Amino acid sequence: MAEHRSMQRAALLDAARSLLSEGGTEALTFPALAERTGLARSSVYEYFRSRAAVVEELCEVDFPVWATEVSDAMQRAETSEAKVEAYVRQQLALVGDRRHRAVVAISASELDAGAREKIRAAHGGLVAMIVEALGELGHAEPRLAAMLLQGVVDAAVRRIELGAAEDPTSITDAAVAMALRGVRG
Repeated sequence: MAEHRSMQRAALLDAARSLLSEGGTEALTFPALAERTGLARSSVYEYFRSRAAVVEELCEVDFPVWATEVSDAMQRAETSEAKVEAYVRQQLALVGDRRHRAVVAISASELDAGAREKIRAAHGGLVAMIVEALGELGHAEPRLAAMLLQGVVDAAVRRIELGAAEDPTSITDAAVAMALRGVRG
């Protein structure tokens, strides 16, 4: 029975990822989850008490996986500059991934404090990784530089998600150039 419940829970989380990546947080409703999974709406409430609870669990499950992929890419890099490049490229490579799209939709939404705290902690882990590399590159304020760098990454994510005129590779290359060389290009 417990195995069946965990399979249903996993199916609900997967349906939530799809709904979020297709339509953002507005699309994540209990009727839509019930329809996607073939469960009764009342059954959905047995697993999650609210939309925020669904979001919070997705954060707990997906964010660490995503952060690990970025971390692994950075650890494979030989130099501080290559670590910065890996940090940018890996985040942008994950844009097409449904987990990433769900995470982006979640980040943009109105969340309760618990979910926001989990996102902040996961983001904090990513930022901490890059602070060290930026310090090694000689930044006087590596933490500030890290926050600004994440702003460049977030802008590139939005640009790719919008299906902008440029192809994702050009956007990624431009974001890497901005990260490494600033506006000099």
